[in-house]
Order: sequence, then structure tokens, then C-alpha cells
Amino acid sequence: MMHYVEKRGEGYYFIKSRVSLESVIGEFLRGESPESIVQSFPSLTLEQVYGGITFYLANRSEIDRYLQQSSAIGEEVARAARKAHPLLYQKLDATKKTTV
Repeated sequence: MMHYVEKRGEGYYFIKSRVSLESVIGEFLRGESPESIVQSFPSLTLEQVYGGITFYLANRSEIDRYLQQSSAIGEEVARAARKAHPLLYQKLDATKKTTV
């Protein structure tokens, strides 16, 4: 059996790659096909993407829990950054309003 994903530190990554499982599964959960995902991550092969999706499906509850924790941490980091640099974020928000 081929292995495509390994745990490094707190995250999951494709073996011999810097691509996280989280980024590929995020696209998969948004409805992207494996062929489309390979176009977004050209360092991965179609076989690796299918292997990553298979790993996710075989370990869904564990990976979903990891994804939820990762998302919560990301939200906390974003809140802390906004609090630490309010003027920067006011400028960014103003720029978004004028470009939308």
C-alpha cells in the first residue's frame, strides 16, 4: 500500500512535499475535482491527490477535528492581529470597500 500523507508537527502534509493536506482537502470539500486540484498544486501528481483524498476519507473524523482546531487557531490569530494593528486593518478595510 502506498502512503501519500504524513504528520509533521501538528499538521498533515503530502510526503516529500510542502503541500498541506488541509489545502487539498479544502478544495475537495468545495467541490473541486482531483484533476482541478492538481492544476492548483502542480507539484503533486494526480495519484498523490487521490491518495490524499483517500487518506482523508479513511480518517475523516480525526482530520475533520484537526481542520476545526486549525480554523479556530487561524481565527484567533486574525483577531489578535486586528487588535494589535487596528490602523493597518482600518486602511485595508477601506481599500476593500473602494475596490469592490
